Amino acid sequence: ERERAREREKTRERESTRESTRESESAQEREHERERKHERERKHESTRERSTRLSERTRERGRERTREREKENMRERARERERARERKKTRERERARAREREREHERERARERESTRERAREGENMRESTRESTRESESARERESTREIENMREREKKRARVRVHERERARERAREREKT
Repeated sequence: ERERAREREKTRERESTRESTRESESAQEREHERERKHERERKHESTRERSTRLSERTRERGRERTREREKENMRERARERERARERKKTRERERARAREREREHERERARERESTRERAREGENMRESTRESTRESESARERESTREIENMREREKKRARVRVHERERARERAREREKT
C-alpha cells in the first residue's frame, strides 16, 4: 500500500511537472492542443456542426493573431516612447551645455570690457598727468619726458593688442577642443 501511495505521489508529481510544462508552452502549441481536442470532438458531431466549429476556430485563431499583433504594436509604441524620451533628455543636456558655454563666453567678454575700460582710465590718468606736467614746465627736459611717456604708452598699447590677440587665439583653441 505504501509503495502504491508512493507511486501515486510520483505519478502526481510527474503530472504536475507535465502540467507546468504545458502551461509554459508557446501559443502555437496551445493552438495545436485545441485543434487535437476539436478533432476528438468532431467524431461526435454532424457535418454542419463541424463546419460551424471549424469556422469559429478559424475566427478565434484570427482573433488570437490580432491580439498578438496589438500587443506587439503596444510594446513597440512603448519602446518608441522610451527612445523619444531619451532623445529629448539628450537634447536638453546639450542645450544646457550650450547655454553654460554661452554664459562663460559672456563672462569672458565682460571681463575683457572691464579690462579695456581700466586700461582706458589708466591711459587717461597718464595723459592728464602728462598735461599737468606740460603745463607746469615747458622745459626741454619735460618735453623729452612727455615723449618718453608717449612712447611707453604706444608700447603698452602694442603689448595690450598682443595680449588681446593671444587671448583670442586661446579662446579659439578652447572652442576647437570643445568641438572635438
